[in-house]
Amino acid sequence: MTASPERPDGLREVAVTRLRKRRELGAHVLAYVLSNAFLIVIWWLTTPDGFFWPMFPLFGWGIGVIFHAWDVLVGSEPSEEAIRAEMDRLAHR
Repeated sequence: MTASPERPDGLREVAVTRLRKRRELGAHVLAYVLSNAFLIVIWWLTTPDGFFWPMFPLFGWGIGVIFHAWDVLVGSEPSEEAIRAEMDRLAHR
């Protein structure tokens, strides 16, 4: 059973889920920044004039952070307006 925003307990459940997702995104971004900063420091201390190998984890993990942010900020749940528009479109076929 999915939460219904019309009911107060459903609205609370939706709000808690969104807040939890935002907190998890913040933890993900913090881990990304700290871990990659550590890798850059290692690169800088060992071979500052050499090949910049930290770009691989920066790029790869960065894609994951972007998708995570997309999920949290844009969301996977369609808005009520989008649902009504799709229902109207289907009804007028």
